[in-house]
This record gives sequence, structure tokens and C-alpha cells, in this order.
Amino acid sequence: MIKVEDKAPEFCLANQDDIEICMRDLKGKWIVLYFYPRDNTPGCTTEACEFTQEVSNFSDLDAIIIGVSADSTKKHRNFIEKHNLGITLLSDESTQMMQEYGVWQMKKNYGKEYMGIVRTTLMINPEGIVKAVFEKVRVKDHVSKVKETLEELK
Repeated sequence: MIKVEDKAPEFCLANQDDIEICMRDLKGKWIVLYFYPRDNTPGCTTEACEFTQEVSNFSDLDAIIIGVSADSTKKHRNFIEKHNLGITLLSDESTQMMQEYGVWQMKKNYGKEYMGIVRTTLMINPEGIVKAVFEKVRVKDHVSKVKETLEELK
């Protein structure tokens, strides 16, 4: 798992519009990078909608919000349209980026073990250094905690 003060690993992934977004293109801005399990599931929908409601407040803090899951760009487009989301979603179907960030882990559900995404949010400063890590995120009040942390870090 990535830790505070680590250099954030570089990435290039397609967004919901099949446009490649790379870490190098985001330098100079704060990045709220959140990893979530699946589009259109209750917790993931709540998290995405709450981030969307706060987009302008994060923008005022010179921050961009980016969600990442293993869903396809087509699923991301459907998710965004269905819930009128205003954030960027990246598709990591190979899970390579998630493995590099340490959020692709062994999970257990009803006694069954499987590899999956551990809901995690990172805050990366304009120089590409991780300044905050929220692990095993609980969706309730998460977005407001992220915003408060960003305000403190700035």
C-alpha cells in the first residue's frame, strides 16, 4: 500500500470518454484519487454522487477528483449518465495501476477469498507526492473528511 510521502506511481489510463489521462498531465494540481470496487453499486454510487456534489469546492482548492475501478470505459459512461456525475472515472481493467498503488488485495466475503479493490482514497500534491491516505474507506462522511484534510494540507 502506498504511504504518505511516497512518490505516486505514474499512470496512463482511459477515462469514460476513452481519452487517455496520465499522471504527468495532472502535475501542478492536487489530485484526489479514489479507488472503488464497481460502478452502480450502492456504496460506490453514494461516493461518486457525493464527490460530484463537492466538485466546485474541490476545484476552488485547485484539486481534481479522479475515480478508478476495473470497470470498462463503457460501464463508466453508463454510470456517469445514469447518475449525472461530474467527475472523471478511469478504467483499469488490467488492475496494473491498482496493484502498483497497493489497493488490489485479497478480500474475504461470506468465507470466500478473492482478489479485489480495497476502497481507498489518496491525496497527491502538485509535485506528485502522496500527502494523505484513507484506507478501507467507509462511504458515510468520507467526502467531507477528504475535503477537510485537503483544506488542512493547503
